[in-house]
Amino acid sequence: MATENKNLSHYDKATIPSAKEFRFGIVVSEWNEQITDALYQGAKEALIDCGALESNIMKWDVPGSFELTFGAKKMIETQALDAVIAIGSVIQGETKHFDFVCSATANGIKDLNVRYDVPVIFCVLTDNTLQQAIDRSGGKHGNKGTEAAIAAVKMAALGN
Repeated sequence: MATENKNLSHYDKATIPSAKEFRFGIVVSEWNEQITDALYQGAKEALIDCGALESNIMKWDVPGSFELTFGAKKMIETQALDAVIAIGSVIQGETKHFDFVCSATANGIKDLNVRYDVPVIFCVLTDNTLQQAIDRSGGKHGNKGTEAAIAAVKMAALGN
């Protein structure tokens, strides 16, 4: 497992550009809200820690992870942003629905990165169990939202 010996919340602030001048969008799935809220909090706190102004962080909610692509697309098209973070959580169930949602969401976010000049960061947990999602959204492996925020700052700096 990729995160087994890694804390997703650790970063070296000295190696990260200042986020003070950047505007960030965060699109958050309401499905598995316990997980996505924790990921959002991790992302927001890391952006602010890196210098982003709270007034330059915009949050939109969408019903589920499948809808993240459309939410991010509309956010890019209607707001002046330097990066977007797409936050979701899909947990394996008893059907193939998990595979379809995960694949479509990953491909949708990839397509936005190809189509637009605004980076869209993939912060969608695709876990086998609720416990794995908890461990990656502020639990024993840290917070993937924090890691996504650091990626957003680096990508925003790359684009400017």
